[in-house]
Amino acid sequence: MRESNMASSEDDLRWRQIPAEAAESWWQAEDGWEIRRIDWPSLSGGQPRGSLLFLPGRGDHYEKYLETLDHWARAGWNVTAIDWRGQGLSGRILENRNVGYIADFSVWIADLKFFWSKWKAETPGPHVLVAHSMGGHLAMRALVEQAVDPVATTLSAPMLGIRPSGVPLSWSHGFAKLMIRMGRGKRPAWKDSEKPLSPIALRQKILTHSDRRYEDEFFWWNERPDVRLGPPCWRWLERAFASTTRLRNRGTLENMHRPVLLLAAKFDQLVSTKRIIEDHERLPNSELHCFGLNAAHELLREADDVRDECLRRIEDFFDTHAPKP
Repeated sequence: MRESNMASSEDDLRWRQIPAEAAESWWQAEDGWEIRRIDWPSLSGGQPRGSLLFLPGRGDHYEKYLETLDHWARAGWNVTAIDWRGQGLSGRILENRNVGYIADFSVWIADLKFFWSKWKAETPGPHVLVAHSMGGHLAMRALVEQAVDPVATTLSAPMLGIRPSGVPLSWSHGFAKLMIRMGRGKRPAWKDSEKPLSPIALRQKILTHSDRRYEDEFFWWNERPDVRLGPPCWRWLERAFASTTRLRNRGTLENMHRPVLLLAAKFDQLVSTKRIIEDHERLPNSELHCFGLNAAHELLREADDVRDECLRRIEDFFDTHAPKP
C-alpha cells in the first residue's frame, strides 16, 4: 500500500534542510580527489554507543538519507555518511556530468579503505557499517578483501547481483563489453530512469511506496542541482557485471566470517534478490530478512511499516554484535 505524505506539516519538512547537529565537510582520497561527507555526533546524551558509517547506492547522495542518519544519531551512534567519488557533490568524472562513470570498482574500494582507516582512528568504537544497493556491493567486496573491519555490517538491498533483464547475465555482460569496444563506453547505458526500458514515470514504483520520502529527493535536486546523477554509462555497467561476478568465486564469501545482516525486497526490480538469498547461504555468519509486496528497492526510504521494521532489525542486530559499551 502506498504511503501518502504530501509534505504539508513541519515534521514533513524537517528532512529538507541539513539538521543543525550535522556537519558537512570534505576529505581527500589518497590521490587527492575531494570526497564529501556529513557527520552527526551522538544525540542520546552521555557516551556514544559507537560509530556508524553509511554508504549510499548508485546515483545517491546523502541528503536522501538525512531522516535515517538522524535516527541513528538519536539512538546513540556517532554517524557519518559519504558521497562516492563521481556522485553527489564528490565531483564528476565525465564531461557529461549527468552520466555515472567509474574506471573500475576497485577505485571505490580504495577510497573506502583509505577513509575507513582514518575514520576508525578518529571515532569511538565499536565501528559498524550500513550500506545500500551499490554501496552494499562495495561493502561486501571491502569485507572480503579486508579493506574494512567493522564488528557488524548491515546491507540494504545490496547489489550482489543485477536483476536479470530476461537474458542470461553473461549475454548482458558481453553486450556491455561490445559497446565499449565500439567506443561507447562513456555513453549512457539507458535513459532517465533507474532501470533499462523503464520510463521516468515508473521510477517511484521501483524505489519506494512513500510519496513524501520520494518527493524529498526531488526537493534536493531543486535545492542542490549538482547532487543529481542520471543513468550509468556502459563502462560502469560492464564493471558492475565484472565485480558482482568476482564475488561468485568459491571461497570469497565462504571465508568472510564477520557478521552481516541482509535486508532484501522479494520483488526488487533493480538488484537480484535471488543472488542475495544465495549469498546469504554462502556466508558463515549472516542473517536475512526478505520483505514482500509492501517493499520496493529503497528499504530505508520506504513507507513507515517497512522502514520501521528495517530499523528495528538493524538495532537488534547491532545490539547483539556491537553492544553498547
